[in-house]
Amino acid sequence: MITPEQLNAIGEFAAGQTLSESTVADLRSQFPDLHFTYCMDDDVSSARPVYEHALFNLYLIDGRDHCLAFTQDPEIATGVVVAELEEE
Repeated sequence: MITPEQLNAIGEFAAGQTLSESTVADLRSQFPDLHFTYCMDDDVSSARPVYEHALFNLYLIDGRDHCLAFTQDPEIATGVVVAELEEE
């Protein structure tokens, strides 16, 4: 489960960073019970973000069945994808 407060804290932290793998490493240390992945937003084609920012989107991941899948349900979410938007 990911609470709205956690999602906002993740978004606020990411907004203050230059996004990279080290950003998700820092998030992993702050939220050790959650799984984090970093990618480019255009790598995500089958999901809607749950948090949008000018520089990135956040997507929820469900990993309960040992196979990762996107979800919109924070009650079953086990992780977050930090997806960087390309500058235009």
